[in-house]
Amino acid sequence: MLDHQVLVFTGVAALLTVTPGADTFLVIRSVLRGGRQAGIVTTLGICCGLFVHATLSALGLSLILTHSANAYLALKWAGALYLMWLGLGSMRDALRGAGDARSWGPAAETGAGRGTRGAALRLRYPFVEGLANNVLNPKVALFYLAFLPQFIGPGDPALAKSLLLAGIHFVEGIVWLVGLAYLFDRGRVILTSARTHRALEAISGAVLLGFGVRLAFEGRR
Repeated sequence: MLDHQVLVFTGVAALLTVTPGADTFLVIRSVLRGGRQAGIVTTLGICCGLFVHATLSALGLSLILTHSANAYLALKWAGALYLMWLGLGSMRDALRGAGDARSWGPAAETGAGRGTRGAALRLRYPFVEGLANNVLNPKVALFYLAFLPQFIGPGDPALAKSLLLAGIHFVEGIVWLVGLAYLFDRGRVILTSARTHRALEAISGAVLLGFGVRLAFEGRR
């Protein structure tokens, strides 16, 4: 399956991966709140969502988005409202100075077992947020529906080839977003000022809110 089509897809997907979007700022938000580990878990959730879109596209279920205006609008508004909710939450916490208190970082040492369970529980939230952000994005669904079939030949197994292409996109996303998580985590350690921390969280929240508003009022393409 490693043919010319796969190589072309790899290049195009790489360009799309490094283009800043809601996923990028969601990872930054997670790093600001919970450090590098939370950013990595958020990245994992985002990239796992690609396999959901690839599977739905291969099975033809994503065709609903192209044939049903109501289904598309429902998914678009769900994704837009979710982004707005994340953005408003970050801006609210920045104003209250509550970002550190709600950190997803490791729990205080109140016992080995309790601390481990608490840290694992908190890391579920960034994973779910990343996964939901990707799955509820109609642009990603339409991209996979319209783009993947161009790289699947008539004799190729549709599901297997779709998952292969999603796997390539997954690896590219992991490398890029985890790199950003490491970069911003180092910046987070340097910029220890509470005021700077709140300002950065407010900025990331405003950007997420802006992406949500744009998605909500953007016409269908």
